[in-house]
Amino acid sequence: QVQLVESGGGLVQAGGSLRLSCAASGRTFSNYAMAWFRQAPGKEREFVAFISRSGGSTYYVDSVKGRFTISRDNAKNTVYLQMNSLKPEDTAVYYCAGGRVSDYARIGAYDYWGQGTQVTVSS
Repeated sequence: QVQLVESGGGLVQAGGSLRLSCAASGRTFSNYAMAWFRQAPGKEREFVAFISRSGGSTYYVDSVKGRFTISRDNAKNTVYLQMNSLKPEDTAVYYCAGGRVSDYARIGAYDYWGQGTQVTVSS
């Protein structure tokens, strides 16, 4: 089992920045690819960003490319999401997820999920 705990969410004005963290415990963190998803009120959970086990490969949903950066520190068992130039439409609960995935954007590909952290962007 892997336990994931997100932190770093909050309220920020449009154009601002936040850095989300996801701390992992349990099995070897570096064995798992990691991702961030988000879910806005009344909407389905959607893929945001992915990072491979080594950190050598990253992928993003088009709406956040150039604004968000996913990274990981395997020595600290932590994955990060740096969010810049935030927009009101980025408002959502953000979840980190981990697993041995082949389809990085598919929710069902991930075995482990955190509890989520709220990000609210005011206009």
